[in-house]
Amino acid sequence: MNLPPDVIARIDALELTARQVVEGYLAGRHRSPRHGFAVEFAQHREYSPGDDIRRIDWKVFARTERYHLKQYEQETNLIAWLVVDASESMRVSTARRADGTAVSKYDVAAILAAAIGYLAVRQTDSVGLVRLAQSAQLVLRASSKPGQFRELLRILSEGPTTAASQVAHTLRDLTGLIGRRGIVFLLSDLLDDVEELAVGLRLLRSQRHEVVVLQILDAAELDFPFRHPTLFHGLESLPEISTDPLAIRESYLTELHKHLAAVEAVCRSSEADYLRVRTDDDLGSLLAAYLRKRGGQ
Repeated sequence: MNLPPDVIARIDALELTARQVVEGYLAGRHRSPRHGFAVEFAQHREYSPGDDIRRIDWKVFARTERYHLKQYEQETNLIAWLVVDASESMRVSTARRADGTAVSKYDVAAILAAAIGYLAVRQTDSVGLVRLAQSAQLVLRASSKPGQFRELLRILSEGPTTAASQVAHTLRDLTGLIGRRGIVFLLSDLLDDVEELAVGLRLLRSQRHEVVVLQILDAAELDFPFRHPTLFHGLESLPEISTDPLAIRESYLTELHKHLAAVEAVCRSSEADYLRVRTDDDLGSLLAAYLRKRGGQ
């Protein structure tokens, strides 16, 4: 496939950034031949003094009143499904890189998806990609074949659509798109219906997929730093609104925090990992911390 130079440049830039994001994590993992997130539950064993208490299975304790640890083994032939929100709301971009260029929510989602994909192909696991907007679209079937990572980068570099967000609702479509059990990484702002999200997560879990939710939000969405009368441009067919930010800041943040707490609670009740990401976060440190926690380090 002959691609225009500007497309190749976007792909190369995304690949470089993805590699930089995981570089620090990999540097600290030389002891293990497998560096990623493919961790599978194996068995329980009784607790011994000096064991990491974070591995205690409290559900087993509730039944037996005895302390048992979860033991895990690295799972081979993992499928990592990257489910990326490509709706118009992901275009929001108030954060800036060191060179002054804007960073959108979609940019962050693409970088993290590329980093996870890089880890997957590095350990010869399969990776697939689904884009979400008004519908769920399987754009890259899961594979570990040579060239899969580069194709992943090409699709991610296309950017978001202008479609309205129905991410929570379209999660239901995933059950017919993705096959064998794997890890589903959902990357979205999740400014959507929480009850629909709960249904989608439960369906994925019922198919025995492990689910990791990365809720990506713009720094200004979280902090609402505006101080002067501001014209807010609507996305996804919403109108423009001119308002005094100081007059609405408290009520806005109250409602936002309610929504975020509800999303986190739904993930917890669905036994899905939850990670909140800001567009001004250090993505390398954030991803490394999550993977180390996941690995029990």
